[in-house]
Amino acid sequence: MSAPAPSTLAIVDAEPLPRQEEVLTDAALAFVAELHRQFTPRRNELLARRGERRAEIARTSTLDFLPGTAAVRADDSWKVAPAPAALNDRRVEITGPTDRKMTVNALNSGAKVWLADFEDASAPTWENVVLGQLNLTDAYERRIDFTDPKTGKSYALKPADELATVVMRPRGWHLEERHLQLDGVSVPGALVDFGLYFFHNAQRLIDLGKGPYFYLPKTESHLEARLWNDVFVFAQDYVGIPQGTVRATVLIETITAAYEMEEILYELRDHASGLNAGRWDYLFSIVKNFRDGGAKFVLPDRNAVTMTAPFMRAYTELLVRTCHKRGAHAIGGMAAFIPSRRDAEVNKVAFEKVKADKDREAGDGFDGSWVAHPDLVPIALASFDAVLGEKPHQKDRLREDVSVAAGDLIAIDTLDAKPTYDGLRNAVAVGIRYIEAWLRGLGAVAIFNLMEDAATAEISRSQIWQWINADVVFENGEHATAELARRVAAEELAAIRAEIGEEAFTAGRWQQAHDLLLQVSLDQDYADFLTLPAYEQLR
Repeated sequence: MSAPAPSTLAIVDAEPLPRQEEVLTDAALAFVAELHRQFTPRRNELLARRGERRAEIARTSTLDFLPGTAAVRADDSWKVAPAPAALNDRRVEITGPTDRKMTVNALNSGAKVWLADFEDASAPTWENVVLGQLNLTDAYERRIDFTDPKTGKSYALKPADELATVVMRPRGWHLEERHLQLDGVSVPGALVDFGLYFFHNAQRLIDLGKGPYFYLPKTESHLEARLWNDVFVFAQDYVGIPQGTVRATVLIETITAAYEMEEILYELRDHASGLNAGRWDYLFSIVKNFRDGGAKFVLPDRNAVTMTAPFMRAYTELLVRTCHKRGAHAIGGMAAFIPSRRDAEVNKVAFEKVKADKDREAGDGFDGSWVAHPDLVPIALASFDAVLGEKPHQKDRLREDVSVAAGDLIAIDTLDAKPTYDGLRNAVAVGIRYIEAWLRGLGAVAIFNLMEDAATAEISRSQIWQWINADVVFENGEHATAELARRVAAEELAAIRAEIGEEAFTAGRWQQAHDLLLQVSLDQDYADFLTLPAYEQLR
């Protein structure tokens, strides 16, 4: 008697989308189902392990480099795989969601790499998940164009040799995709995004002289990197492409991962491409993990925590040192400014700040950096061109002068800045505006001349939570309390209503966003991720 056929993935509670049959083919869904069967149990164990580690941090209020992996760090002989030609020069990378207009503009932007984002810059509506995949395949097939319905302006792809190399970012391990289920169990969003993209495009990208390249978000340990490596090995065998074709760049955007950078590269060494230094998610992770660590872990206003803060400097210098020691690319942080078409003075000040930031990164040894807008590509390029010249990177700068002790990475109290009342107002204002847009399906949102994504909302609500629970007193004498946060949020909501008018206010998701921000900012039980309760409301 033959074994029963394995269950197939079910599409649940989802309206049909145009051309979805090109993405959700039987063969592609069978691949995603197999990924789910093979790897979701381990993913679940690793999520449980996160909770155990967080409990240990709550008990000790400290972190250290892992004693059990000291041999990996001490062994100078291993390196990551050499970079493929398409990923050898990464001096400027542009980030953004995979809607049709962004797909064309990002590929045409002049950046070396486009981070095609299914994660923090994309709200995971079914439409964004499926049609984002379709847009990338259409781009590789050169059958994508876009006409802006408002302006009538048309966009089309430049010649192939002028296009950015795509590095796709799937969702983090913690998120589910409720619309794809196997035997009633939702598939992790990470495996859906990775699986559909890899299945449809791995060979197509090889034929174009590139490959399936990925950014891995929210990684918290080398064991999570090991899981990704096993996914890559399985996937390459499944579709019949050579091992080592996949390349992955890991975002070091959690405080725990900062203590395991070498181990993360080691686990992925046949597939590793580099590490990236995040900012808002990294600060969010510090607050999350050390939220009961007392006054010495209280962060000031997020905009006061620059990359030159001593503990941030320790993190970025250690990242460059680690990457170059192991032959990997070190990629710097985001320039989120959005140029104004109307205000030349705003642009002048912002461009000077962006230039200083990118000059510092290039001078520190980074091999590239991120921007959020095409107009910033030339500024970042100039900073890296000045240091790199004709060289594709500066991995030969080993930064052996860098020495970072475990305590340096969490020396938050080296900052002189303190939380301010204006910082609270900004956190509330940005949080409400971002969440409202996210609930409407937008993940990359222009707020106060900056391009914000989910990490902005995470650090905003985390700071409100931390300041209240630490009983911070602001410079105006007001105590950070739940009552104060509610009052500021009510004032902000009223100001938005007055600014946009009753009709637009009613048509939006403003009250819902206000309520959700307060929920995750004021609940005594700190939500691990804002996007988990938010996803329940995303329709």
